Amino acid sequence: MQRDIQLDESGRLRHFLTTEGLKRQTLLEILDHAEKFTSVADRSVKKVPLLRGVTIANLFFEP
Repeated sequence: MQRDIQLDESGRLRHFLTTEGLKRQTLLEILDHAEKFTSVADRSVKKVPLLRGVTIANLFFEP
């Protein structure tokens, strides 16, 4: 059985590279979190406690 590199030992999402292989519930949780972040754009201070100590990177590749 191949281990999913996106998940840690406890089954939590470690990083998000693709939706392939993720369970429906995991995808719904990602969308729920994303919805909560839409209000951050309207704040004067854009800091979010949920992301304290976390590194976020957006990478876009074109073929």
